[in-house]
Amino acid sequence: MTHVIIDTDTAQDDCVAILVGLLDPRADLLAITMVAGNVGFEQQVANAQLTLNVAGMLGRVPVHAGCRRPMLREWVSATDVHGDGSGGLSMQSPDAVVDDEHGVDALLRITAERPGEVSIVAIGPLTNIATAVVKDRGFAARVKSLYVMGGSNNGRGNITASAEYNFYVDPEAAQIVMEAGFTDLHLITWDPLTLRDATIARADFDRLGAIGTPLARFFHTMCTATLDYDESVGIDGSTHPDSLTIAALLHPELVLADAQYRVDVETASALTRGYSAMAWDKFGLAPNATVVEAIDSGAFFALLEDVLRTPTQPDVPITGL
Repeated sequence: MTHVIIDTDTAQDDCVAILVGLLDPRADLLAITMVAGNVGFEQQVANAQLTLNVAGMLGRVPVHAGCRRPMLREWVSATDVHGDGSGGLSMQSPDAVVDDEHGVDALLRITAERPGEVSIVAIGPLTNIATAVVKDRGFAARVKSLYVMGGSNNGRGNITASAEYNFYVDPEAAQIVMEAGFTDLHLITWDPLTLRDATIARADFDRLGAIGTPLARFFHTMCTATLDYDESVGIDGSTHPDSLTIAALLHPELVLADAQYRVDVETASALTRGYSAMAWDKFGLAPNATVVEAIDSGAFFALLEDVLRTPTQPDVPITGL
């Protein structure tokens, strides 16, 4: 059993990642911490609660509101990609509460209570993780493993030509995390990994949506807007880097290739803000991260299908589902 915290800017595939954390038998999801990212902050919180609800687990995993803006920058949304991140779904419930404890404090407390036992899956900008590092210099050493969706392996970005969104939104936070000394830091990249190994073609996407469970309908409704956007920019399918990130933690057998790199994130250049420079062994730099280079796509997609086939009963009605 893997004890895990998901740090997220909940929209589209973030929601799928939460479902994996809730329903995979290898996972013990201790908390969800929210960070400013994809869509408006309150909408992100609502999307996380929607996800708990469709899994029949509303109120069973604490949701903590964390940093509502990047460390030094103005927030940049991805609503052009995700819409509201929920596919228009909504619910009303007095049980959909946010814990009073700040997300950063929750990260610090849980890892202090269980040093060396808790893994963190960070699938949004790294503001909460970096703030925890700055607030408590012992934090990184207490984290068993940190799995980050961020950057590209010397490849193309998805918000600029050079930068992946999570690193672009808060590059200072990303660089702090790269330098913090996490002993087991893994990166799941946008290019080439997500684009090659974690993109679901529309026909398969529609087949998953037709499974008929509440989770499958939720998945299809929530991810359709992003699939439409992906296809409009030449990506042949629905991209799932966030659910891949938690899947790689829980199921290391999915990883077919990885390598050690020295990873640094550009913070000074306007042109290449958020670019992740990944230096391999040729350059003689001490590595600070394991970069996943290939995964078993078929096994990953089968894992997602197993999750979506899980029978659940939402705790309260979801409008639009």
